[in-house]
Amino acid sequence: MTLLPLPRAIAAQTRCAAAIAAALMTLSGAAYAQQAATPAETPNTLETIQVSGDWLGTGLQNSVKTYPGARTVVKKEEIQSTGAVTIGDVMRRIPGVQVTDNSGTAGGAMSLNIGVRGLTGRYSPRSTILLDGVPMASAPYGQPQISFAPVSLNNIEAIDVVRGGGAVRYGPQNVGGIINFRTRAIPTTPGVSGDASVRYNSYGEGGSSTQYTAFAGSTLDNGLGLAMLYSGTDGSGWRANSNERINDFALKFRYEISSSSEIYGKISYYDVMSHTPGGLTPAQYNADPFQNTRTRDYWKGNRRGIDLGYLNTISDTQEFEIRTYYNESYRESALIGASTTQLTHQPRFYETIGIEPRFTQRLTSGSVTNDITVGYRYIGERGHDDNFAETIATGAYGAATKNKNRTDAHAGYIDDKISVGAWRITPGVRFEHIQTTRQNVASTTKFEVTNNKPLPSLNIAYLLTPELTLFTNYNTSFGVVQNTQLSAASAPNNLQPELAKTAELGARWKGGNLSAEATYFNIRFDNQITLIASPDTYQNLGKTQHDGLETAIDYAFDKDGLFRGLSVYANYTYTRAVLKSGLNSGKDVPFYSRTTDTIGGRYQAGPWGFNLSTTHQSRQFSDESNSQIETTDGKNGPIPGYRVWNAQVDWKVPNTRGFDVVAGVNNLTDRRYYSRTTDGNQGRIVGAPRTIYVQGRYAF
Repeated sequence: MTLLPLPRAIAAQTRCAAAIAAALMTLSGAAYAQQAATPAETPNTLETIQVSGDWLGTGLQNSVKTYPGARTVVKKEEIQSTGAVTIGDVMRRIPGVQVTDNSGTAGGAMSLNIGVRGLTGRYSPRSTILLDGVPMASAPYGQPQISFAPVSLNNIEAIDVVRGGGAVRYGPQNVGGIINFRTRAIPTTPGVSGDASVRYNSYGEGGSSTQYTAFAGSTLDNGLGLAMLYSGTDGSGWRANSNERINDFALKFRYEISSSSEIYGKISYYDVMSHTPGGLTPAQYNADPFQNTRTRDYWKGNRRGIDLGYLNTISDTQEFEIRTYYNESYRESALIGASTTQLTHQPRFYETIGIEPRFTQRLTSGSVTNDITVGYRYIGERGHDDNFAETIATGAYGAATKNKNRTDAHAGYIDDKISVGAWRITPGVRFEHIQTTRQNVASTTKFEVTNNKPLPSLNIAYLLTPELTLFTNYNTSFGVVQNTQLSAASAPNNLQPELAKTAELGARWKGGNLSAEATYFNIRFDNQITLIASPDTYQNLGKTQHDGLETAIDYAFDKDGLFRGLSVYANYTYTRAVLKSGLNSGKDVPFYSRTTDTIGGRYQAGPWGFNLSTTHQSRQFSDESNSQIETTDGKNGPIPGYRVWNAQVDWKVPNTRGFDVVAGVNNLTDRRYYSRTTDGNQGRIVGAPRTIYVQGRYAF
C-alpha cells in the first residue's frame, strides 16, 4: 500500500403534533412573561465571529439559541443522568434520531447505527459524523459507513446533532445532518485535575461488563495544556458468547502562542474485539432469544490518528484557522456463511489524510454586518478491501480477492452571515471535485469516476425576542459513488452522486427555566444508488421523501418554589419516510418508526439525585415491501413497537472530596423487544433486557 505523507502544515399524528406545538408555544409565552424583567441579549446584539472549527467546536454551544436550523446539544451531565451504556442509548433521546440494531455488529459498541429523519441507520452512512470536528469514517468519501466507530461514550464531553442547516461547510454525506462528538476539554484551572470511574453492568440475561475511565489534565503557567483520556470496556453483552473488549486512548494538547493565537491537537489510539451473535429464526427466538448460534463470528479493528490545528484571532474582525489530520485504520469481520462450513473474512485497510484552512472576515456597512467565511478542504483516501474464506473443519484459507481504492476530494466553500437588525441571513455554496478509482489487483480493469457538484444553501434566522428564534433553511446534500459501488460504473451505467434537498421551518425558545423547540422538515432524496437484482448491479434508481415534525421541551421549576429541585423534559417526533420509486412506491422505508417519544424527569435533593425516563418507538418494517407476515428465517416481517423505562439514583458522598456513586436500572420492566438484521447473519435481534448497573467515581 502507498503511504500518504503527512502534510507540512500539519392525520392522528398531525393532531398530536399540533397539540404539542401549541403547548410549546403556550409555555414559551408564559416563560417569556416570567423572564421579561431579566436582562438579556437583545436581538440586535451581534455574536462574536467564529470560524468553522469553532462552529462545530468549543464555541458551538454558545450559538445554539440563534442557530438557523434544528439542533440539539447533549452535555456530559445529561449523558450521565440517562444511565446510557453506549452512544446509541444517548442518541435515542434526541428528536428525529433513531438507533437501529439491524447490522452485523448489532448489540455491540463497535459500530454506529444512527438514522436521522427516516434515512437508513445501518452503519450511519447518511450523516457526516465527526470526532472533535474530524471525520470519523475511515474513508469519508469511499466508505462513509461507520462499521468501525473509534469513539467511547465515557470520553465524550458533549454530543452535538445538527439536523439541518449545515450542508455548506460539512460533507460529503450530510442529508442526515452533522453529528459531532466532542471529547473532554483540557482543564484550565491551576494544578492537575481529573477523575477516574468504574462501572459494572449486569444484564438480566447473558453476561456482564465492566467499564473503566480515567482523565487527567492541566494547563501550565507557560500556556501549555495537556490532558490524557482513557476509556476501556471488558466483558460480555446480553447474548451468550458475546464477549467484547475496547481500549480508547487519547492525548490532547494546546499551546497559547500569544493572547490571540494557539495550536492544538490530539493523538489517539483505539482497538476493539467484538463477538457478534447474529440473528435468530422465530423458532430459535421463541426457544431462547439470548442464545448464540454463530459463536465463531467476530469483528475487530484498530485505529491510530493525529490531528493538529492552528487558530489565530487576528483582530476583532478577522479569524484564521487551519486543521489537518491523518489516520490509519484496519477492521476485519469474520462471518459464517450459509453453508455453516466456512467463515468469510473481510479485512479492510485505510489511510486517510485531510487538511482544511478557512478564513473569516467581518465587514460592516451602516446597519448591515457581513461575516464572510471562505474555506478549502482536501481529503485523500488510500486503501484496499480483501475477501477470503476459511474452511472451519481444516482451518485452511481460500484464495483472496483484493481491491485497491483511491479517492482525492477537493471542496471549496463560501458563506456570508448577513446581520440586519434581528435578521441573520446566511447564503452559501460548496463545490466538490472528487476523483475515485477502484481496481481488482488480479485484473487490469480499472473503474474510475469523476464528480463535480455545486451545493447551494440558504439559512435564515429571525431573533424575535431575546429568547425566541424563528428559523428556516434550504440545503442541498449529496453522497458520492462509494468504493464497493464503483465496480458497477461503466459507459452505459454512468453512476452519479446521490442528491438530496432539505427544507426546515421552526422555532426555538431558550429562557431562564424553559427550553423548547418545534421543527417541520421536508427531505426529497433523489438519485439514490440502489442494488438491483436483474441485472445484479448498482444503478441510480432510488427516490424517497421524508417529512415530519420534531418537538422538544425542558422545564426546571423555580429554586424557591414548591417543586424546587425538579426538572422535566419530553420530546416527540413524527416522521413519514416513504419510497417514491419502483414497485413499492408509497410504502414506508425499512427500519424506521413513524413516531418516537421520550419523557423524563430529575429530582435533586441535597446530595441525592433521582432520574426516571421512558422512550418509545412505533413499529417498523424490515423490507421495502413492508411485509406483514414474518418469513421463517426471521429476515423480513414487521418489527413491533415498544416502550422501555429507566431509573437512576446518584449520591455525592458527604465529607469526601469528589466521590460519588451512581446506581440504576435500564429497561425497568424487562420489556422484551427485537429488531432484525438483513446481513448474512439475518434474523431477529433481541434488545437489551433489564440491566442493573452501579458506578463509583472519584474526582480530584
